[in-house]
Amino acid sequence: MTTTQVTPTPPTTAKPVTQLGDRIFAGSAKGAGILILVVLAGVAAFLLSEALPAIVAPADELPGDQGLMVYIWPLLFGTLLSAFLALVIATPLAVCVALFISHYAPRRLAQGLGYLVDLLAAVPSIVYGLWGAWTLAPASVGLTTWLNDYLGWIPLFAGPVSTTGRTMLVAGLVLAVMILPIITAVAREVFLQTPKLHEEAALALGATRWEMIRMAVIPFGRSGVISGAMLGLGRALGETMAVAIVLSVSGAVTFNLISSGNPSTIAANIALQFPESSGLAVNTLIASGLVLFVVTLAVNMLARYIVNRRREFSGAN
Repeated sequence: MTTTQVTPTPPTTAKPVTQLGDRIFAGSAKGAGILILVVLAGVAAFLLSEALPAIVAPADELPGDQGLMVYIWPLLFGTLLSAFLALVIATPLAVCVALFISHYAPRRLAQGLGYLVDLLAAVPSIVYGLWGAWTLAPASVGLTTWLNDYLGWIPLFAGPVSTTGRTMLVAGLVLAVMILPIITAVAREVFLQTPKLHEEAALALGATRWEMIRMAVIPFGRSGVISGAMLGLGRALGETMAVAIVLSVSGAVTFNLISSGNPSTIAANIALQFPESSGLAVNTLIASGLVLFVVTLAVNMLARYIVNRRREFSGAN
């Protein structure tokens, strides 16, 4: 007698039914992502095509008669110096404000202070520039004189002191105020997302409020603070009118923050020189804009890399 072995049929899994709204949303999201890439590629192609005549032109035909890199390097140096100075000033202050709003201030005060900080982002940059040139710059002369008298041995404060106060230090302070709400908003939201169980566990083990923040809140929000700082850095790199109004430009490459000889920034130089430029001078300005585009793109890619490295961080490790 033979027995027939029956092979069990694997259960069939029904495919999930995709609703029309889901397909529309997925297609819209994909289209938006592709559109962003197309726009970015279009901007890059425009900058490259318009900058090419300046790249291949002889040095004696360009502004300054010394070549494209000699023209752009002081502008790039001033851009990086002012943005880095603003980042160094704004980031610790933004973290402190975000911690105060999220973990120290009463609820009503925290809500009002949060709105006030966010309101700083709505102030036009030209207002910051006027405030920096007419209020902050004259008020900083006494401080820069003191820095030169007691810390003049440091190259940053070597002097001679600017009598108008329109220095790189003031430009950095103005940019720091401008990027403060961006970093604060990101850090505040990240700190508020810290798991309550981690905070309560630290307090239950006898930690003070500051020790709880240091061991649970700050490590959890570190990637958010970094991403917020990089967003603020991108804003500072591209700022135009505030720097153009505040800074007294000489074109020199120097780390001296309190003298009247300061390098300009790429964005401010384009804004000041473009109305009177023509021909190859316009291509040279666009070439400097291409350099700023590459630097800003590199900063954002670095921020994304840093954030992705800590994507799996839960606050418990």
